[in-house]
Amino acid sequence: MIRVLFICHGNICRSTMAQFVFQDMVNHAGLADEFFIDSKATSTEEIGNPPHRGTVRKMNELGIPMQPHFASQVTKSDYNKFDYIIGMDKWNYKNMMRIFGGDPDGRVSLLLEFAGSGRDIADPWYTGNFDDTYRDVKEGCEALLYKCVGEIKA
Repeated sequence: MIRVLFICHGNICRSTMAQFVFQDMVNHAGLADEFFIDSKATSTEEIGNPPHRGTVRKMNELGIPMQPHFASQVTKSDYNKFDYIIGMDKWNYKNMMRIFGGDPDGRVSLLLEFAGSGRDIADPWYTGNFDDTYRDVKEGCEALLYKCVGEIKA
């Protein structure tokens, strides 16, 4: 089983969107039994809160199912529970390195790195633009799924 953890600052916008989008892609590929997918925050600001209304609206607009979710913070022990720990921007990455105390096994990356880009995924909490965030999340998740399917078939 491939274990994937998406991380952003508050765990109500980007990381939850990535979790829902990736789960939907995995389900459509018939690979639901091959994955465990979750999302968490680097901060404590939104702990216990549901996904942002903009994320919920975008997922509903696209017909992407959402699982019940309440923001939680990533911990050092999460490092050994996941194969892929994926941040949305360089600030998330820096905070993940602080929380984990480094990345000795090479599990931590940024989502758009899988698509060959060094771009950050803009935070719609500040931009208000959930469409652009979705396009970037979708691009990264498609590339991640492609990589994971290669691992499953290997």
